[in-house]
Amino acid sequence: MKIVGISLFMLGLLMSLVIGLDLVIGIDIKAALKNAFNPFRVMEPVELFVLSFFVVMFFAEAFIMWISKKKNTNKRYVNTA
Repeated sequence: MKIVGISLFMLGLLMSLVIGLDLVIGIDIKAALKNAFNPFRVMEPVELFVLSFFVVMFFAEAFIMWISKKKNTNKRYVNTA
């Protein structure tokens, strides 16, 4: 979960940097947001599918690791006597 949090934090910082730089050079907020999400608008459907597949796999792996760690911590406290 730390990796997901750090990735989202970095995404937020970089997006705010891009939007902030656009605002500094005089672009209005609507155009700045459009420019920030521009790479996703020019992608072909196959590229969008691969990108979404990688994102889903990233979150699925993090979720599976979290579930497995949770199960392992619950087994330590089970009394087998």
